[in-house]
Amino acid sequence: MDSDVPLVVPEVNEEQTRNRPRGIIANPNCTTLSMIVVVGALEKAFGVKELVVASYQAASGAGQGGIDALHEQIDAVAGKNLGNETKDVRNVITNNDVFPAPLALNVVPWAGSLSENDYTSEEIKVRNESRKILGKPELKVHATCVRVPVVTTHSLAVHAVLDRAVTADEVRALLADAAGVLVTDDPANKIFPTPIDAVGTDPTVVGRIRVSKEYPNEIDFFVCGDNLRKGAALNTAQIAEVVAKEFS
Repeated sequence: MDSDVPLVVPEVNEEQTRNRPRGIIANPNCTTLSMIVVVGALEKAFGVKELVVASYQAASGAGQGGIDALHEQIDAVAGKNLGNETKDVRNVITNNDVFPAPLALNVVPWAGSLSENDYTSEEIKVRNESRKILGKPELKVHATCVRVPVVTTHSLAVHAVLDRAVTADEVRALLADAAGVLVTDDPANKIFPTPIDAVGTDPTVVGRIRVSKEYPNEIDFFVCGDNLRKGAALNTAQIAEVVAKEFS
C-alpha cells in the first residue's frame, strides 16, 4: 500500500477521500470489505484492540476462472459417493489450475500467494488494510483465509477485543443503526447470515453476535458480504459519489 493513496470505505473513513495528494483513491480488497463496515462501527462506538479473523471466501474471488472451475468440479463429483476415503475426491478432480486443491466437497485453507512468515497475501491484506482504514497502525490482526465451495459472497468469523465491556444487545442495537449493515440475528429461531441469502445484496449482513461471559469486552460475530458488490463495484461507486459532491 502507498502512504500517499488513501484506502477508503465511505461508511468508515469517508473523510480520507479528501486526503489524496496524488489524486488517487484506492479500493480495499474484497475480503477486508466484507467485514470492515461492521468493524468500523464497533471501533467508533467501543474501540477495537484486536481482531482474530477466519474468512470463508467464495470461488468468484478468484475471478471468472474460479467460478468456472467450481462448476466444473461440482459436475465432476455430482451423483458420486465421494468424500469417504482419502484421495477419492482428488482422483476425480485432477485439474487444480485455479485452486491449489479440489474445492468441491472440500475447503482449501489458502487464498492468494505465499507471503511473509508463511501467511498468504490475502491474510496480509486483511491485516494491513484493516489497520489503514481504521487509522490504527498497531492494531493486532490475525487472519486465516479459507476458500470454500460457494460461488459468490465471502463470509468471515470475527473475534474482536474491544476497549470496554459490552452486551450482545448493545452491539445489535449499534449495528442495526449502522450504515451499510443488516443485522440478521435471532439465535433462538436459528436465523443468521449465510452466503446464499446475502448474495446479490448491498449490505454487510451480520449475525451470531455473542459476548463472552468471562471476557465481556470480547465479542464474536459472523458476517457475509457479496464480494462482487460491496466487495468491489459498490464501494467504488460510493467513493465516486463522495468525490463528486466536492464539485457540485
